[in-house]
Amino acid sequence: MGEPVNVGVVGCGVIFAQYGQTIERLPGLRLTAVADLDLERAREAVRPYPGVEVLSVAELMADPRIDVVLNLTIPAAHAEVALLAIAAGKDVYCEKPLAANAVDAARVLRAAADAGVRVGCAPDTVLGVGTQTARKAIDDGLIGRPVAATATMMTPGHEMWHPNPDFYYAPGGGPLLDMGPYYITSLITLLGPVTTVVGAAGRTRDKRVIASGPRRGEEIPVTIDTHVTGVLVHASGAMSTLVMSFDGAATTAPKIEVHGEQGSLSVPDPNHFDGPVMLAKVDERSWEPLPVSAGYLEAGRGVGLADLAATPAGREPRAGGTLAYHVLEVMESLLSAAHSGTAVPLTSTCERPLPVTLQPAG
Repeated sequence: MGEPVNVGVVGCGVIFAQYGQTIERLPGLRLTAVADLDLERAREAVRPYPGVEVLSVAELMADPRIDVVLNLTIPAAHAEVALLAIAAGKDVYCEKPLAANAVDAARVLRAAADAGVRVGCAPDTVLGVGTQTARKAIDDGLIGRPVAATATMMTPGHEMWHPNPDFYYAPGGGPLLDMGPYYITSLITLLGPVTTVVGAAGRTRDKRVIASGPRRGEEIPVTIDTHVTGVLVHASGAMSTLVMSFDGAATTAPKIEVHGEQGSLSVPDPNHFDGPVMLAKVDERSWEPLPVSAGYLEAGRGVGLADLAATPAGREPRAGGTLAYHVLEVMESLLSAAHSGTAVPLTSTCERPLPVTLQPAG
C-alpha cells in the first residue's frame, strides 16, 4: 500500500468539513496541514483532527512534507492558489470550478504540464455508485446506442435559503456556473466529450430578496442570467438537453435521463454520490431498478483526491484537470451561444474518464 499521501488544504470554509471527514477515513490520504486567510477559522476547522498544523499559505507551499494541495478557496482564487502549488512542485486538486474562467484554467494546465505535476478537480460525485452504475449500464449495452439525454435543475433561487446569496447573482455565478459542473461532468462521463453547443438564456427580474438570516428582506441586484437552457452535441453523436434555472418553484423532472435505441435510464442526482438507477426497456416500458454494479462505495467529497493519488504516473485522473477544463469551456460556450444566437464549437476535448469498478472508497 505504501505511505499515505500528505494533503495540505488551502481554504477552511464550509466545504472543508466534508473533505476533512473523507480524508480522515481513507487510508491513502493523510491530512497534514491547513492554511486560511482567517487563522482562527483554520484552527477551528482542524479542531477535530489533532496533530494537523495551521500554517500560512506560503509556509504550506514550502513545506516538503506536503504532496498535494487541496484548493478549497473561492473560485476567483482557484487559479492563483493552484499556480502557487504547481510552482512548489506539488500536485493540486481544486474544488469546482478549476478556475474562474477558461483562460485562467488553461494557464493552470500549461503550468502543471511544464512542471510535471498532476491536476484534479471536483466534482467527484460522478465516481460514486449512482453515476457509475448508470455508466456501466450504458457500456454494457442495456439501452443500445445512446441518442439523447436530458438534465434538469430547477429551483426558485439560493436567496431562499442562503443568508449571503449575492455571489450567485453576480458575474461568475448563476445556475449554470454554480450547478452546471455536476450535470455536465455527469453527461460527459456517460456520453463522452462535447463538440458543439447551442443555447438561450434570460432572467425574470433584476432584484432578489433574501429570505433568511440577518439580512432577511434585503434586496440584492441580479446581473446574470438566471435561466439557461441549451443542447450539447457530443462527439458520439448523442445530444443532451440542459436546463439550469433559478426561476422555477419546483420540478418533477428527473435530474438526468439517458435515452438509447433500446431503452432509457433514469440517473440519480449528480450532486450526490449514490441514488437509484432505473431502466426502462422499449419492449417492457416499465421502470425497474438496477442493482449497484460500479463506483466507489460510501464515497464522499474527496474521493476524487484519493483517486488522483492512486492514479499511475502519466495517466489522467478520473476527476482530472483536462475534464474540468472541458466542462468549464462547455459552460462558457453555452452562455456565449445564448447571447449570440449561434452554435458555438468547442476548442477543447477530453477523454471519457475511465470507469470505476465496484469497490470501497480509498
